[in-house]
Amino acid sequence: MTTSPSSPIDVKHLIGGDWKSASDGATFETRDPHDGALLGTVARGTADDGAEAITAARRTFDEGGWSQMAPKERAKILHQVADAVDAHREELAMLETRDGGKTITQSLHAEIPRVAHNLRFFADYVSMAANEAYPDGDLLSYVLYPPAGVVSAISPWNAPLMLATWKIAPALAFGNTVVLKPAPQTPLTANRFAEIALEAGLPPGVLNVVHGFGGEAVAGPLTSDPRVDRITFTGSSATGVKILQAAAANHTPVSAEMGGKSANIVFDDADLDVAVPMSLRAIFGGNGQVCLSGTRLLVQNSIREEFLERFTEEAPKLVVGDPKEASSFMGPLIEQRHLEKVHGYVELAQEEGGKVITGGERLTGDAYANGFYYPPTIITGLDNTSRTAREEIFGPVETVIGFDTEEEALRITNDSPYGLAGILFTENLNRAHRLAARWKAGTVWINTFFERDLRLPFGGEGISGLGREGGQYSREFFTEPRAVTIRLRK
Repeated sequence: MTTSPSSPIDVKHLIGGDWKSASDGATFETRDPHDGALLGTVARGTADDGAEAITAARRTFDEGGWSQMAPKERAKILHQVADAVDAHREELAMLETRDGGKTITQSLHAEIPRVAHNLRFFADYVSMAANEAYPDGDLLSYVLYPPAGVVSAISPWNAPLMLATWKIAPALAFGNTVVLKPAPQTPLTANRFAEIALEAGLPPGVLNVVHGFGGEAVAGPLTSDPRVDRITFTGSSATGVKILQAAAANHTPVSAEMGGKSANIVFDDADLDVAVPMSLRAIFGGNGQVCLSGTRLLVQNSIREEFLERFTEEAPKLVVGDPKEASSFMGPLIEQRHLEKVHGYVELAQEEGGKVITGGERLTGDAYANGFYYPPTIITGLDNTSRTAREEIFGPVETVIGFDTEEEALRITNDSPYGLAGILFTENLNRAHRLAARWKAGTVWINTFFERDLRLPFGGEGISGLGREGGQYSREFFTEPRAVTIRLRK
């Protein structure tokens, strides 16, 4: 099977260890958002394909080879897969960059290394996690954590393999089998990862991969089949609601991370040498297509002019270009439809009374002619009631809002249906603790951004999601905690 990103790849489903075309033979194309080059022809999954993958995962789980394997043996295999990912890091990084427009710097030095880290962390966590035992006279009570069963994992296009393995790694480490459906915009690294995992010793049927679209197509059975025991999803809030509705009929537990509209607050005591570059990264990193991005920039009015001068001076200096070039800070957006959505919000902002002070138009010219390029864009003149400030744009568009007091900043911050993350720049330790305690968000970063300890809970409040994953939270989701009580003989 061809794996070079220089020629189109024939991407098939992986079901029960076998590579298969769609049941009706249909395919779709995946193209480079930089120049439109054809990267692969992909099996367009049907509901029958999804059901077949679930059958394979169910059979593999019930046979017990993986689910009943000693955790240290599963961990050994997952470490082998992680080692193989490291060995193929440059290949996987280039696939990620070409398929999704992620810069090669980010793919090579952040996202693919995180893939291997996800695998190693959860492989080791199973044996290191604390357990509960409660002796009470002649009664001994304790907790077991058997695997839940078959896991449907539905991953997004903005960090394809990193977020896929954020789901795959804990599910497999705790003894489950998995059916993965990658986003149709970015199927290539999931396909190559599955090849690598099999080559590294992952047993057939433990990981299954089906490609295609949602609705009643391939994703339908993954969310509505009663043989599925867990659903883990990352994507839009609208899609998440549909998944929750489908899962409800079978009482299938769902863990869902569904987007954000996070606030980034800069107080007048902040170190601007830290706050300015970190705020640039927090909105424009990842081409602005990051659910955790600080898309509402709240700046205390006493420093607003100084901060904006520095912020708007630096934003246009960020290099937007071919993501394969190490010098590029931003690459293209994922597709034409998404570019139109992002620009539509910029036009809406102006209709709402906002002022575009940098960016705001699709990039054109020879370097951008065939790609979906949009520049760093900063908008002022709006308040938190505007649609631009309230709705998720998922692009390199920053809305700047002034505030005077701590209470005002907190009120604006929490006045949002989303609650995924928050960013805060201040040198006042008491203020940092006060705000973190009252911030309606699953993660709050103080004087930093995008740092992760995988033991911490990850998820959001409000329409940003349901449930938490990471460390013990992943164990609780991907297992069926079981209480055991024994009366001891005297």
